[in-house]
Amino acid sequence: QVQLVESGGGLVQPGGSLRLSCAASGFTFSNYVMSWHRQAPGKERELVARISSIGGMTNYADSVKGRFTISRDNARNALFLQMNSLKPEDTAVYYCAARRVRTVVVDYWGQGTQVTVSS
Repeated sequence: QVQLVESGGGLVQPGGSLRLSCAASGFTFSNYVMSWHRQAPGKERELVARISSIGGMTNYADSVKGRFTISRDNARNALFLQMNSLKPEDTAVYYCAARRVRTVVVDYWGQGTQVTVSS
């Protein structure tokens, strides 16, 4: 059974930091491109960051470049998102996702974790 379980969300003040984790199981993690997406109320889900299957390449949305860092540990089947200098506009539900290499459609989604940036 495939599972992607996010954790680490919460309430943080502007300028603060959070580290999200995503625990993967039920598939060969190292064969998948992993990504973080977010969806704010009333908005479409958007890609935040993506990392290649062995971690050598990363991509970020312009809105988070220089503030967020995506990483993965294939030995632990884990994905991370370090979020620094958080802004109120980063408030959203954050989802991790898995896509097989050389495909374009996400195969698996996590259930999401809420991140709220507010004073």
